[in-house]
Amino acid sequence: MSRPQKHSLTLHGHRTSVSLEPEFWDAFRALARRRDKGFNELAAEIDDARGDTGLATAIRLAVLRDLQARNG
Repeated sequence: MSRPQKHSLTLHGHRTSVSLEPEFWDAFRALARRRDKGFNELAAEIDDARGDTGLATAIRLAVLRDLQARNG
């Protein structure tokens, strides 16, 4: 199993860090490319819609939903 890696993000002009496993970082970057969005732009959209869910969890769920939609 891979250990989470911390990366810095900029959300609406504010720096934050998120820890995700490398496989999720790779899948998240691929999701951003497929949606033709910048990495921080997509993270900010997920952040805006996440409600009470933590940002790392919200990113993992976004990756999962994308995978499920593509494998339909």
